[in-house]
Amino acid sequence: MGCGRVGAGLALTLEEEGHSVSIIDQEREAFRRLGPNFKGKTVTGVGFDRDILVEAGIEKCDAFAAVSNGDNSNILAARVARETYNIKNVVARIYDPARAEIYQRLGIPTVATVSWTEDQIHRRLIPAGARSEWRDQSGKISLCEVFPHEGWIGKPISLIDELTAGRVGLITRLGEATLPHESTVLQEGDILHILIAEKDINQVVAQLAKAPE
Repeated sequence: MGCGRVGAGLALTLEEEGHSVSIIDQEREAFRRLGPNFKGKTVTGVGFDRDILVEAGIEKCDAFAAVSNGDNSNILAARVARETYNIKNVVARIYDPARAEIYQRLGIPTVATVSWTEDQIHRRLIPAGARSEWRDQSGKISLCEVFPHEGWIGKPISLIDELTAGRVGLITRLGEATLPHESTVLQEGDILHILIAEKDINQVVAQLAKAPE
């Protein structure tokens, strides 16, 4: 929802990766930002209106991003997507960092404009894989950001160290970094930052992309 510069850029990036994309905006003229080669669906209307969402294909979608220029519209649309249509990967753009923190604690992933980029939104919508955040000078060890499968929720962090070749360095929880302890249990929405040898990254990511056995 929202076809401003970031919404349009995000839509084009997702389409280039092979995803089917629908984009909603109140202004038909906004869709010009998508260019003539955009093959996705454009819907003119209010992004939290259920009829508009259904027209855009909300009932069959896997992810929803609310990136208009209005906090209230974004959070309302995000809540409708998550609570009415049970969309798991939902993220809302919030201009007010204080409000963003409140909604984050309510379980709605938000990104405030002070830290917001198209890349952050993209990685929340398509959480598979890993993103290298740091690499040692030899290039043999990386600190990778990984989104674990929901089957790991409720499991102790130590289980990841035990079952994979990675070592959890820290966790981003509710927008804040925390150091895990032996008794730390993975919660919904946690982002793992794992130290992994370059040769083991694909294997560790594959293990965390499915529920532990």
